[in-house]
Amino acid sequence: MKIRRGAIDLHITDTEGSGPPVVILHGLAGSSTEMAATAAALGDHRVVTVDARGHGRSTRFPDDVSRAAHVADVVFVIESVLGSPVSLVGQSLGGHTALLVASARPDLVERLVLLEAGVGGDGNEQSRDAMRRFFTSWPVPFGNKSHARAFLGDSPLSRAWIADLEVRPDGLWPRFDPDVMVETIAHVDAHPRWPEWCDLNIPTLAVFGTEGMFSAAAKDEFVSRGSKVTRVDLDGGSHDAHLDAFPQWIAELRAFLPPPRT
Repeated sequence: MKIRRGAIDLHITDTEGSGPPVVILHGLAGSSTEMAATAAALGDHRVVTVDARGHGRSTRFPDDVSRAAHVADVVFVIESVLGSPVSLVGQSLGGHTALLVASARPDLVERLVLLEAGVGGDGNEQSRDAMRRFFTSWPVPFGNKSHARAFLGDSPLSRAWIADLEVRPDGLWPRFDPDVMVETIAHVDAHPRWPEWCDLNIPTLAVFGTEGMFSAAAKDEFVSRGSKVTRVDLDGGSHDAHLDAFPQWIAELRAFLPPPRT
């Protein structure tokens, strides 16, 4: 369903379960579709997934993609849909947003789960140019999913992108715009959010893939500068370990989240 916040439509899914509430935030150029399996695996919780502005079925061309705007969206979802503190889970960009939500509104976050996420500030113009070149190289519209698979490949991430393609009269289109993605990540790249991370006092599970995007030194520093942090490394997991290390990811997530009410 969609909920309105100002000029923005936010697409959410809600399992409407009776257990402790969990909100899940996807990564850059993704959507809540790729988090559906995670939500389903938490069947004894109430799970809300959110398409970030500029992603999925939310407003495609928002006028503001700042970190503050993303944070305000999530706060709005928690307050208006759930009305109580939640366990907040985020991957990559979604993890960065989750960290900032927990910093800004610790009253709304009981537990924090960060999958392949950090404080930001580690990208630059060259990395954003490479991202733009990759996304603009997609020969869209794809004629069908086979054409998309021939170009994107058959990795777990590619399968997630293909599964989420939007059907239009002229073919299949990604549910994001390359320029919006580059502008969005530029705000993450602007500066590292160490003060927000170091001041957090919320039980946090920091999950990394052993084949993810962060170096051993970066992971060590991130964990050591946080408080109440439990670290888990998923063997063989990539930056998208919720897709390619799914059983381990779910096991660690379920162990960390509050147990269902009895």
